[in-house]
Amino acid sequence: MAYKYEILNQLNKHKGKDRHRFHMPGHKNAGEFKSRFPVAAIDFTELDFTDDLSCPSGAIKRAQEDIAEILGAKKAYITTDGSSSGVMAMLFVAAAYGNKIIVPRNSHKSVFNACRLLNIEPVIVQGAEVDGVLTPPDAELIETLFVNDVNISGIIITSPDYYGNIAPLQSYRDVVEKYDRLLLVDGAHGAHLALNPDRAGYAGVYADMWVDGAHKSLPTLTQGAVVCVNNEKLIARAEEGLSIFRTTSPSYPVMASVEYGVKYFVNNPKNLQRTLAAVEELKASLEGLINLYPSQDWTKLAVDFKPLGISPYMAQTALEKKGIYAEMNDGRYILFYLSPSVEPYHLTELKTALLWIAANKKLQNTYKDLPQKPTAERTYSFLYAYRQRTEWTPLKQSVGKMCADNAGITPPCLPVIIAGEMITEQAVQLLLTAKQTFGLVDGKIKTVKK
Repeated sequence: MAYKYEILNQLNKHKGKDRHRFHMPGHKNAGEFKSRFPVAAIDFTELDFTDDLSCPSGAIKRAQEDIAEILGAKKAYITTDGSSSGVMAMLFVAAAYGNKIIVPRNSHKSVFNACRLLNIEPVIVQGAEVDGVLTPPDAELIETLFVNDVNISGIIITSPDYYGNIAPLQSYRDVVEKYDRLLLVDGAHGAHLALNPDRAGYAGVYADMWVDGAHKSLPTLTQGAVVCVNNEKLIARAEEGLSIFRTTSPSYPVMASVEYGVKYFVNNPKNLQRTLAAVEELKASLEGLINLYPSQDWTKLAVDFKPLGISPYMAQTALEKKGIYAEMNDGRYILFYLSPSVEPYHLTELKTALLWIAANKKLQNTYKDLPQKPTAERTYSFLYAYRQRTEWTPLKQSVGKMCADNAGITPPCLPVIIAGEMITEQAVQLLLTAKQTFGLVDGKIKTVKK
């Protein structure tokens, strides 16, 4: 039996019946806005028929129950604030169990923001570097940290990451159960893994609480996400956290699209199988011709331009002239972010373009190595740095000073230097060469004032 699209059906049922809107939102589904934004017809507020995300009893309640069933969660909560609000809610839960949490260095900026806001000290760890990419830390390191500090509530891990590395979640699960800690997963890039046979690699198989960024890899509007809980003792605290960090004015079209995204490929499995076969065919056809990062996640196609001797920036420009736009360019890899919605012909065109790039003599011998990733010295804690007097220092003059606020590269919104660390020459060079950054203002970085 196919799942119904509860929220969308309810919105469509009432579309056009409201001749006069004397309620929010302000566009009123009228005038030029109505013609320019067709979605306005189902962009409602909390009314008798729409249900209320903060205390659902109708279509939203049924949708969340279905989503929980599909994802294998005790409870599932739609959010229209992206995965970041889910991360905030997870760390709000963690704060009740300890004032520290293990945070891998390549975590999203929202994790660090939540730690700062909730006065949680991130115990920063780093996994091995493989082909220029940081990988998840080993479970043995996590266990050592748990043994040595009873104030650590657990670990929050990104899985999969931007490059498709999937953390050793089963090993983490074993460790957190042994020491009665929490396993929280930022699964912003992994909602589609719930569709895998046996949900292989999916956060929901292992985590106490996790967030799925539905909009990143499912047919869902931007900012649509799901927060899930499997540990029943966390449910009340999770709902309290969501009531704090979720908006009180959620977008109904986004809510409807979250439910649609989770259910669509369950209702239409042949479409998913067609895409999976096409992706496998693409990867097989590129073997020996184009180097790919060894991703564990089929939706992350990271092309390594270093062996080609081609500047990924020049390659990106050439691809965009052909109408092909990638997710991210980190100076070595161009990441093509796939999803179950990718059509086979899209992949055929991508293959043709990549082979053309690889054979383009004008692009050859243009690759330049990036500055080395920093290995910063942590002298003081993350929270300590935020309590100090600060000043803005020109980036080129900041080496040897203590960083007072995270600074990094976006996308993927990962820090190069973290508050409490001493700024290194490598960090400065990496930030100087990045095209888009966060934590810098007019070429200056915030440092602790001596």
